Amino acid sequence: MPRSVLVTGGTSGIGRAVAERFTADGAGVVITGRREHLVESVAKELGAVGVVCDAADPRAVEALAARFDTLDVLVNAAGGLGAAQPGPEAAELEAVLAHWRADLDGNLLSAVLTTTALKPVLAPGGTALAVGTIGSERRGGSYGAAKAALAAWYAMLSAELGPRGVTANVIAPGYIAGTGFFQGAMTDVREQALIAETHTKRAGTPRDIAETVFFLASAGARHITGQTIHVDGGAFTTR
Repeated sequence: MPRSVLVTGGTSGIGRAVAERFTADGAGVVITGRREHLVESVAKELGAVGVVCDAADPRAVEALAARFDTLDVLVNAAGGLGAAQPGPEAAELEAVLAHWRADLDGNLLSAVLTTTALKPVLAPGGTALAVGTIGSERRGGSYGAAKAALAAWYAMLSAELGPRGVTANVIAPGYIAGTGFFQGAMTDVREQALIAETHTKRAGTPRDIAETVFFLASAGARHITGQTIHVDGGAFTTR
């Protein structure tokens, strides 16, 4: 029987690559996003089911979860740099608060809400995965802090789901080219500096992350859980 897979933020970048990898394997894939037209068009291109859902909205997440009787793979790929737009009259601390809330909502609470809602239907042998960031280790600001908290929460989630035969891991990419993450702010100088930090001397790609997700959801990864897997070409090394 084909596996059931849910990819939040599956309309672009890493999320889309993950959805494409699972559909190529014959899985039944559901992707989510916030823009209806984009969700519909990408779902049609991939041969997936598209659902409009703001993963930081509890009611929207509840409606999403109600679609599933069972789920084999949950991938929380929704997120990115917060898009808070405090008014011009906002005080400094109000602007800081708006920025942090946007990053926490988009990168931490969205995954917590979605995973909490779907936990009851995760099947034995299944997996819950989330996309973190190298920014949790250095210079990540509010975005990196939100992703670091996500990794801490997933470590707890792993202990909770493990007795049910469900794994839980975070994948922390380094610089990934070909996404809209930097919102047009990437410069050639910055890009070359990020590539120079790697041991492989190349930028990562969405497919690099998608293949790691696919492996962690495979039979060969059933004893890997509670981990943050760094996929960054050696830009951040662990021991």
